[in-house]
Amino acid sequence: MSAPAHDTGAPFDIDDVARAASRALPGPVWDFIDGGSGGESTLAANRSALGGICLVPRALTGVTRADCAGELLGSPVSAPLAVAPMAYQRLVHPDGDLALARAARCAGMVYVASMLSSHTVEEIAGTGAETWFQLYWLRDRDRTGELVERAETAGCRALVLTVDVPRMGRRLRDMRNAFALPRTVTAANLEPPAGEGRGTTAHTARPGASAVTAHTAETFDPTLNWADLAWIRARTGLPLIIKGIMDPADGARAVDAGADAVVVSNHGGRQLDGALPSISALPGVVRAVDDRCPVLMDGGIRSGADVLKALALGATGVLVGRPALWGLAAGGQEGASAALRLLHTELEEAMALAGCGDLADARRLPVRTAAGARLADEGTAR
Repeated sequence: MSAPAHDTGAPFDIDDVARAASRALPGPVWDFIDGGSGGESTLAANRSALGGICLVPRALTGVTRADCAGELLGSPVSAPLAVAPMAYQRLVHPDGDLALARAARCAGMVYVASMLSSHTVEEIAGTGAETWFQLYWLRDRDRTGELVERAETAGCRALVLTVDVPRMGRRLRDMRNAFALPRTVTAANLEPPAGEGRGTTAHTARPGASAVTAHTAETFDPTLNWADLAWIRARTGLPLIIKGIMDPADGARAVDAGADAVVVSNHGGRQLDGALPSISALPGVVRAVDDRCPVLMDGGIRSGADVLKALALGATGVLVGRPALWGLAAGGQEGASAALRLLHTELEEAMALAGCGDLADARRLPVRTAAGARLADEGTAR
């Protein structure tokens, strides 16, 4: 009988990271970060749609090692990956956003700081990570402007305006758990430091309701529209990225309105349940934008092969959310670093096995549906 395999402690895939995070977190916190909206059909569809896309490897290319390095909006990166903005990271680990930002810095990846981060934008940028700042549209426009100025002063390299939350989707897991933030976790860019003050609506549990949803409703301005982009464009010289684009016409209009990049995203299945999977929306937006700006994508990425599929369908880069947060929950900065290293390793291997020596090759790689049909809009150049 062969000897039992030894546990190396290192994850073999992102599913290992997810299992470790689920063991480390209380049930309601796990539900908060893992769940989607409604019946979670879009959450599942993000994964199934990626699974339905097949890469067509190129033979006899002589590639022995793939080079994943490149840049995202002028930021040099070891791979076309950025950590997506995720709120309240101190829920999953005491070091929160600072640990995940340091992990991104060590991995050579961009870190997108959430406006609802558990540490201030100044603290996050102070880690040395290549930092972009996510912005929601606040009811208090002066405060929105102040946050833009703070991000610039802190040294952030871009603004990421998230446009798919006019209101928060009904996240049934949080409602059933009557989820509320502990008083030690705040939106540090908006609230007093942890442990101070009277708390907010987000800290007040009510049966059958999500306190985070209630806080969002009183804080975010649902009237955000195309005309408002001119206001924010005039307020900053930073690159402006519009996150939450799904319709090709919206992608083209965002560029016309001054966007320097767009992110195809359904908010990880946490907003409109029944929305198109992000990977399915990607080719149409790429075609509509027509090389006028970079197109990034997020939603359902769980492996390096998933990243390669997005690149082959025209994405300039990919934002990774839950896998990075799971790593943080499982092991702080080192756990997050392990998750990001794993994705980098898997991408390099997938590119090499597909015959792609660099990112330009990856963006020319043919893809098909699982049934063998060619995806008409695949890639950026043929």
